[in-house]
Amino acid sequence: MLQRPFVPSRAFFTRGIGRHKNKLQSFELALRDAGIEKQNLVYVSSIYPPYCKMISVQEGISELLPGELTFCVMARNATNEKGRLVGSAVGMAFPADESQYGYISEHHAFGADETEIGDFAEDLASTMLATTLGIDFDPEKDYDERRQIYMMSGQIVDSASAPCVTTGVAGLWTTTISVAVFLP
Repeated sequence: MLQRPFVPSRAFFTRGIGRHKNKLQSFELALRDAGIEKQNLVYVSSIYPPYCKMISVQEGISELLPGELTFCVMARNATNEKGRLVGSAVGMAFPADESQYGYISEHHAFGADETEIGDFAEDLASTMLATTLGIDFDPEKDYDERRQIYMMSGQIVDSASAPCVTTGVAGLWTTTISVAVFLP
Protein backbone atom coordinates (compact mmCIF):
# COMPACT_ATOMS: atom_id res chain seq x y z
CA MET A 1 0.00 0.00 0.00
CA LEU A 2 1.26 3.46 -0.90
CA GLN A 3 1.86 5.54 2.19
CA ARG A 4 0.75 9.18 2.05
CA PRO A 5 3.20 11.90 2.98
CA PHE A 6 2.58 13.99 6.07
CA VAL A 7 0.12 16.78 5.31
CA PRO A 8 -0.90 18.81 8.36
CA SER A 9 -4.61 18.99 9.13
CA ARG A 10 -4.41 21.67 11.84
CA ALA A 11 -2.28 24.68 12.67
CA PHE A 12 -1.99 27.34 15.32
CA PHE A 13 -0.18 30.62 15.88
CA THR A 14 2.05 31.25 18.85
CA ARG A 15 4.58 33.89 19.71
CA GLY A 16 7.11 34.66 22.39
CA ILE A 17 9.70 37.04 23.77
CA GLY A 18 12.92 36.09 25.51
CA ARG A 19 15.63 38.16 27.20
CA HIS A 20 19.02 36.93 28.37
CA LYS A 21 22.68 37.99 28.34
CA ASN A 22 23.34 35.23 25.78
CA LYS A 23 21.62 35.35 22.39
CA LEU A 24 20.91 31.60 22.20
CA GLN A 25 19.40 31.55 25.67
CA SER A 26 17.20 34.52 24.80
CA PHE A 27 15.89 32.44 21.88
CA GLU A 28 15.25 29.50 24.25
CA LEU A 29 13.31 31.81 26.56
CA ALA A 30 11.24 33.07 23.60
CA LEU A 31 10.42 29.44 22.77
CA ARG A 32 9.36 28.90 26.39
CA ASP A 33 7.20 32.01 26.29
CA ALA A 34 5.56 30.64 23.13
CA GLY A 35 5.05 27.20 24.74
CA ILE A 36 7.09 25.25 22.18
CA GLU A 37 10.46 24.87 23.91
CA LYS A 38 10.13 21.08 24.31
CA GLN A 39 9.75 20.44 20.59
CA ASN A 40 12.32 19.46 17.98
CA LEU A 41 11.32 22.19 15.56
CA VAL A 42 11.56 21.53 11.85
CA TYR A 43 11.32 24.71 9.79
CA VAL A 44 9.25 24.44 6.63
CA SER A 45 8.45 26.94 3.93
CA SER A 46 5.38 28.86 2.98
CA ILE A 47 2.43 26.63 2.04
CA TYR A 48 -0.73 26.47 4.16
CA PRO A 49 -2.13 23.01 3.33
CA PRO A 50 -5.56 22.42 1.78
CA TYR A 51 -8.28 21.57 4.34
CA CYS A 52 -6.03 22.66 7.22
CA LYS A 53 -7.96 24.16 10.15
CA MET A 54 -6.70 26.85 12.51
CA ILE A 55 -7.05 25.96 16.19
CA SER A 56 -6.34 27.91 19.38
CA VAL A 57 -2.83 28.10 20.79
CA GLN A 58 -4.05 26.42 24.00
CA GLU A 59 -5.51 23.46 22.10
CA GLY A 60 -2.42 23.13 19.92
CA ILE A 61 0.13 23.29 22.73
CA SER A 62 -1.85 20.76 24.78
CA GLU A 63 -1.32 18.18 22.02
CA LEU A 64 2.45 18.57 21.74
CA LEU A 65 4.72 15.92 23.23
CA PRO A 66 8.24 16.62 24.52
CA GLY A 67 10.86 15.72 21.91
CA GLU A 68 8.31 15.45 19.12
CA LEU A 69 9.33 16.52 15.62
CA THR A 70 7.18 19.60 15.14
CA PHE A 71 6.86 21.32 11.79
CA CYS A 72 6.56 25.09 11.81
CA VAL A 73 7.06 28.32 9.94
CA MET A 74 8.97 30.75 12.16
CA ALA A 75 9.86 34.42 11.96
CA ARG A 76 12.64 35.35 14.40
CA ASN A 77 14.48 38.53 15.26
CA ALA A 78 16.86 39.68 17.99
CA THR A 79 18.63 42.78 19.26
CA ASN A 80 21.03 43.66 22.04
CA GLU A 81 20.48 47.40 21.66
CA LYS A 82 18.76 49.29 24.46
CA GLY A 83 15.48 50.84 23.33
CA ARG A 84 15.50 49.29 19.85
CA LEU A 85 12.06 48.17 18.69
CA VAL A 86 12.39 44.56 17.48
CA GLY A 87 9.71 42.34 16.00
CA SER A 88 8.71 39.38 13.93
CA ALA A 89 5.47 38.05 12.44
CA VAL A 90 4.14 35.17 10.43
CA GLY A 91 1.19 35.97 8.20
CA MET A 92 -1.29 33.70 6.44
CA ALA A 93 -3.61 34.08 3.50
CA PHE A 94 -6.49 31.63 3.30
CA PRO A 95 -8.13 30.71 -0.02
CA ALA A 96 -11.93 30.70 -0.23
CA ASP A 97 -11.77 27.17 -1.69
CA GLU A 98 -10.53 24.92 1.14
CA SER A 99 -9.28 22.38 -1.40
CA GLN A 100 -6.67 24.94 -2.51
CA TYR A 101 -3.52 25.76 -0.61
CA GLY A 102 -2.80 29.11 1.01
CA TYR A 103 0.40 30.93 1.83
CA ILE A 104 2.39 31.70 4.95
CA SER A 105 5.00 34.44 5.13
CA GLU A 106 7.70 35.31 7.64
CA HIS A 107 8.70 38.89 8.34
CA HIS A 108 11.07 40.48 10.83
CA ALA A 109 11.91 44.14 11.24
CA PHE A 110 13.30 46.82 13.50
CA GLY A 111 11.43 50.02 14.32
CA ALA A 112 7.95 48.80 13.34
CA ASP A 113 4.99 48.34 15.69
CA GLU A 114 2.74 45.25 15.86
CA THR A 115 0.21 46.62 13.37
CA GLU A 116 2.89 47.47 10.82
CA ILE A 117 4.68 44.12 11.14
CA GLY A 118 1.42 42.13 11.15
CA ASP A 119 0.00 43.96 8.12
CA PHE A 120 3.26 43.50 6.22
CA ALA A 121 3.30 39.73 6.93
CA GLU A 122 -0.35 39.42 5.84
CA ASP A 123 0.37 41.47 2.73
CA LEU A 124 3.26 39.18 1.78
CA ALA A 125 1.13 36.05 2.17
CA SER A 126 -1.90 37.57 0.44
CA THR A 127 0.15 38.83 -2.49
CA MET A 128 1.77 35.41 -2.98
CA LEU A 129 -1.65 33.75 -2.93
CA ALA A 130 -3.20 36.38 -5.21
CA THR A 131 -0.50 35.91 -7.85
CA THR A 132 -0.95 32.13 -7.69
CA LEU A 133 -4.70 32.48 -8.14
CA GLY A 134 -4.32 34.94 -11.02
CA ILE A 135 -6.04 37.85 -9.24
CA ASP A 136 -5.45 41.06 -11.17
CA PHE A 137 -4.14 43.86 -8.95
CA ASP A 138 -1.77 46.80 -9.01
CA PRO A 139 1.28 45.96 -6.87
CA GLU A 140 1.94 49.70 -6.41
CA LYS A 141 -1.32 50.22 -4.47
CA ASP A 142 -1.09 50.16 -0.68
CA TYR A 143 -1.98 47.01 1.22
CA ASP A 144 -5.46 48.16 2.32
CA GLU A 145 -6.48 48.80 -1.31
CA ARG A 146 -5.01 45.49 -2.49
CA ARG A 147 -6.65 43.64 0.40
CA GLN A 148 -10.06 44.91 -0.75
CA ILE A 149 -9.32 43.65 -4.27
CA TYR A 150 -8.20 40.26 -2.91
CA MET A 151 -11.32 39.87 -0.79
CA MET A 152 -13.67 41.14 -3.51
CA SER A 153 -12.25 38.57 -5.94
CA GLY A 154 -13.96 35.86 -3.89
CA GLN A 155 -10.83 33.73 -4.13
CA ILE A 156 -9.13 34.85 -0.90
CA VAL A 157 -11.38 34.63 2.12
CA ASP A 158 -9.15 35.98 4.88
CA SER A 159 -5.68 36.72 6.16
CA ALA A 160 -4.21 36.72 9.65
CA SER A 161 -0.93 37.29 11.44
CA ALA A 162 0.75 36.82 14.80
CA PRO A 163 3.00 39.84 15.32
CA CYS A 164 5.40 39.94 18.24
CA VAL A 165 7.11 43.25 19.02
CA THR A 166 9.04 44.51 22.03
CA THR A 167 11.85 46.88 22.97
CA GLY A 168 15.47 45.90 23.57
CA VAL A 169 16.92 46.14 27.07
CA ALA A 170 20.44 47.30 27.99
CA GLY A 171 22.86 44.42 28.61
CA LEU A 172 20.52 41.70 27.33
CA TRP A 173 19.67 40.03 24.07
CA THR A 174 15.97 40.37 23.27
CA THR A 175 14.48 37.80 20.88
CA THR A 176 11.01 37.81 19.32
CA ILE A 177 9.46 34.82 17.59
CA SER A 178 6.21 34.38 15.71
CA VAL A 179 5.34 30.84 14.72
CA ALA A 180 2.75 28.89 12.76
CA VAL A 181 2.85 25.35 14.17
CA PHE A 182 1.49 22.37 12.22
CA LEU A 183 -0.24 19.31 13.69
CA PRO A 184 -1.33 16.06 12.02
